[in-house]
Amino acid sequence: MTDTAFAIADSLKPHVADWLGHLKTARRLSPKTLGAYASDLDTLMAFLGTHLGGPVTLGALGALRAGDFRAFMAARRQQGVGARTLARQLSAIRNFFAFLEREDLVRTEALSIIRGPKLPKSLPKPLTPVQAKKALALTGEMEASPWIAARDTAVLTLCYGAGLRISEALGLSRADLEGETVRVIGKGGRVRLVPLIAPIRMAIAAYLELCPFAVSAGEPMFRGARGGVLSPRLIQKRVEHLRSALGLPPSATPHALRHSFATHLLGRGGDLRTIQELLGHASLSSTQIYTHIDSEHLLDIYRKAHPRA
Repeated sequence: MTDTAFAIADSLKPHVADWLGHLKTARRLSPKTLGAYASDLDTLMAFLGTHLGGPVTLGALGALRAGDFRAFMAARRQQGVGARTLARQLSAIRNFFAFLEREDLVRTEALSIIRGPKLPKSLPKPLTPVQAKKALALTGEMEASPWIAARDTAVLTLCYGAGLRISEALGLSRADLEGETVRVIGKGGRVRLVPLIAPIRMAIAAYLELCPFAVSAGEPMFRGARGGVLSPRLIQKRVEHLRSALGLPPSATPHALRHSFATHLLGRGGDLRTIQELLGHASLSSTQIYTHIDSEHLLDIYRKAHPRA
């Protein structure tokens, strides 16, 4: 493939920059996600530079046909790219072309007839209630420093007890705590209020009392050993140690605690719409996956217990 810098014509580069700016300001994508979108477009442009035999212009993009996109997908497959990665790249490419169309720069129907790769069906792998409770209990016993032990316990309790993503938990400030609820800013900048049950409030209070650093009400309250904002990698490493100590499966991660929160609520009769609100899902279809998990659990019990199973 050609170098991306030479694959894109100078006349096209400002429009790429405008698209990325739109994703950053209007869509409020995180830097990591924004970088992935840019990388995915770079991959297409590098391919087209070779495929078309010259720098890619707006005119060249408008002249693309379905066969050109299929050739790109085939080339990525030959390079060993998996279905999920290819689907993500195709999603970013569709987004870029949709932006160009809204700006009346390019119109093409080729992408509308392209079908993405078939993705393997995978379900979240939650912990059992016993595993989740043991993990939270052991967290405080694995660290010699009392305040760090309290910190890690509070973060993981937020993931399991309130269903927060690790990034959401680490982004919380004391100003976000509102009595028995917490104000959470989720994906896409969506704001939701999540109830804090007593064990979560107690875990947070214990951490704040022991934390040796003075943190203003509007700053992220979870801090690293030197006072900086806590890195998610440190919490991931804590869970890795818990996996080893408790014999948990590799799927046991901080995010698995969020899956456990939703699955255990549903198993105890929780309403799907309510769980959607608590998790901050934009679409109910994202939450419905937990009904499949609960069904699989019931079937597993049935198979093990029924004499004719």
